[in-house]
Amino acid sequence: MKIEQIYTGCLAQGAYYIESNGEVAIIDPLREVQPYIEKAKKNNATIKYIFETHFHADFVSGHVTLSKETGAPIIYGPLATPSFEAIIAKDNEEFRLGNITIKVLHTPGHTMESSVFLLKDENGKDHAIFSGDTLFLGDVGRPDLAQKAGEITEEDLAGYLFDSLRNKIMPLADDVIVYPAHGAGSACGKNLSKDTVDTLGNQKKTNYALREDMLKAEFIKEVTHGLLPPPQYFPLNVKMNKEGYDDFNEVLKRSAQALSPNAFEAAANDTDAVILDVRHQNDFAQGHIPRSIFIGLDGGFAPWVGALIADVKQPILLVTPDGREEETITRLSRVGFDQVIGFLDGGFENWKNASKEYDTVSSVEASVFKNALNDGEVPVFDVRKDGEYKSEHVLDANHTPLDYLNEHLSEFPDKDTFYVHCAGGYRSMIAASILKSRGIHNLIDVKGGFKAIKEAGVDVTDYVCPSTL
Repeated sequence: MKIEQIYTGCLAQGAYYIESNGEVAIIDPLREVQPYIEKAKKNNATIKYIFETHFHADFVSGHVTLSKETGAPIIYGPLATPSFEAIIAKDNEEFRLGNITIKVLHTPGHTMESSVFLLKDENGKDHAIFSGDTLFLGDVGRPDLAQKAGEITEEDLAGYLFDSLRNKIMPLADDVIVYPAHGAGSACGKNLSKDTVDTLGNQKKTNYALREDMLKAEFIKEVTHGLLPPPQYFPLNVKMNKEGYDDFNEVLKRSAQALSPNAFEAAANDTDAVILDVRHQNDFAQGHIPRSIFIGLDGGFAPWVGALIADVKQPILLVTPDGREEETITRLSRVGFDQVIGFLDGGFENWKNASKEYDTVSSVEASVFKNALNDGEVPVFDVRKDGEYKSEHVLDANHTPLDYLNEHLSEFPDKDTFYVHCAGGYRSMIAASILKSRGIHNLIDVKGGFKAIKEAGVDVTDYVCPSTL
């Protein structure tokens, strides 16, 4: 028996390759499926099943293409209603894979079709669960994504999740291995661990949601508390996973169009395409096409694209580092953004060499920022997440989280210079690009973000929880 976790850090997502006696099952595959096919071929094995834990919201799964390429059936748990052919398994139904067995445990709560797959080894012993978004390490799946107006609420879903955990998961032995669908960084939960594999016994000790003496009302309150609105692209990805999508190779072929600076400029002028620049933030600051949006590949690329561009049907023009065009298109397709028109041939240097107009972002070291603060009151805007800001922040800094930047545009000064920062410099450059695309140019980015600001000795304040007395 072979179990391989294929973890994609940008998505904080785990897919699984399971092999026994020449037969393979893939659980929650990524959209580009050729690596799974090649792995099975190299091992002289056949992909027999494709298991989907639920209709994913944060990425587009490769189940449809993989089934088409291999003939392997797609398997969902009860209540799933895909538009394509699939096996809708019964609760506790078992599927033989070589010398092992995979058992379907219906665990509604995150979504109504959510299921956990229990792997039994060659001796019939419970060995591992592939828990999807039902159970994470340190957390559970958020129960608000599948709610329907007037039909089912997040409190209803949380109640189902409580019952699923107590009735299906917690009775399993402590030595059962937990393989979740996501880790830290995923928006599918609130406080996921950085670890990606654990034992169920350890989760029973450390995961708040598996507290043995927890009442159902307590669970519902805790699991629904502090939920931020889900990214806008989530329901669009669910729709693609449920109804199907274009083959990845077709998307890559039509998207990988090299455009000269003149052709790129014409496409930008003739369409409503977003110009997406995915280079390093320092390169973007030194020069970029006017009104382009920066979201760097070497950061939380795909989730930020989903959160900030939102509409998967939005046409996109790319500015990429040399040789990373296909990687960019691939990573966009993982979250459903298939409408890439093309990329700038020769990159930004070719744009400059063609004497095209370009813009820059003013950016200073944290020591310069400190001197500016010492010289007098200057507006500071912190674009980190709520928890980061509350933990500690620059004295008198405004909080304008990147996720909701568009809701704070009126708060930025019209003429006076202001400073913007995040934790390390990635998100603040995204914010700077969005602000500049909306005509707000009187900004200065602080290089290195809050980490550099603290090292420079700038005064910061700790968040003090309001008294409950």
